[in-house]
Amino acid sequence: MTETRAGLDSTANGAAIAAFLAAGIGTFALGLLVILNEAELFAAPALYAPAGGVTGRTGIAAAIWLIAWAVLHRRWRNRAIDDRRVNTFALILSVLGVLLTFPPVWSLL
Repeated sequence: MTETRAGLDSTANGAAIAAFLAAGIGTFALGLLVILNEAELFAAPALYAPAGGVTGRTGIAAAIWLIAWAVLHRRWRNRAIDDRRVNTFALILSVLGVLLTFPPVWSLL
């Protein structure tokens, strides 16, 4: 992830880019937790018993998202980041995370 693109305005965009990447990380974390649960490798505790384990999985994914956002924001807040590469990576993580939550994907395990 390069810091600036040559010849372009170097306005600090790190805080916004950190938010995009953190969203991708959080989405992928949720998908991964769902797959691990369906493969019976990890069972998240239920935070609200009537809703079951989904509350634990989403709670853990939300915590991962917030931690990723805080760390990336702290590192990138005053920097100009190459947004094309980071946004592409965030999009890939988001698509993979959403795909991992669908039951047809679970049957591939």
